[in-house]
Amino acid sequence: MEPVPVAGGSQPLTVLCLASYEKGQRFLEEAKRQGCRVLLLTSQSLQHTANFPRESLDDIFYLPDREHEWNLQEMLYAVSHLCRNIQIDRIIPLDDFDLEKAAFLREHLRIPGFGESATRYFRDKLAMRLRAAEHGIAVPEFTATINYQQITRFLDTVRAPWVMKPRLMAGAIGIKKFHDRQEVWNRIHSVGDQQSFFVLERFIPGHIFHVDSIWFEGKMVYAVTSAYGTPPLDVTHSGGIFTTRLL
Repeated sequence: MEPVPVAGGSQPLTVLCLASYEKGQRFLEEAKRQGCRVLLLTSQSLQHTANFPRESLDDIFYLPDREHEWNLQEMLYAVSHLCRNIQIDRIIPLDDFDLEKAAFLREHLRIPGFGESATRYFRDKLAMRLRAAEHGIAVPEFTATINYQQITRFLDTVRAPWVMKPRLMAGAIGIKKFHDRQEVWNRIHSVGDQQSFFVLERFIPGHIFHVDSIWFEGKMVYAVTSAYGTPPLDVTHSGGIFTTRLL
């Protein structure tokens, strides 16, 4: 197969993939099959346990981690050092938790792709809700957990129950449900300096759906809709089996 060219040249596209968790094996294989030069940066804790397709990788690099958390400054130094001898054309995150890392690197190294502001619309629940509301998409009443007056106004005007969600986590991780306003304040005070990293919104019961899509040059080229069995929040709080099915 012919190598994938970069803009203005005929060399294979060099992609640096980020994987703080063991994810993305099929993508790595396909990128190599398409003719890319594939580099992988992953957590050092995965060095002897992860089953990445080594035959599809031109090189693999390990970054020290603490339970899959990376020091962003160390990551920046490491990738910048790598760029002294390798021209990286694209940086590709292989998991939700790697989106911000990729954006951070792209901004500093001026590599094409979503920067930090654009990436927040895919990761930051507060940014998502503000953006959706701006475009007329229905969202539950919500507020940032930053200003005490705004929080008080929200609790005075929006009926319970409420949910407080981490802005940058995935799925139902870290979400708490409340029926009493004092419980909300107790939770806000308990997180200390992390207070601004949450969003508070009205809880709306019902079926939960999600749509996965692929966009290219501003156009949707693929979309599939799925429905959760039991809502993820119920599984997290009450137990059970997490399921989803295609519609």
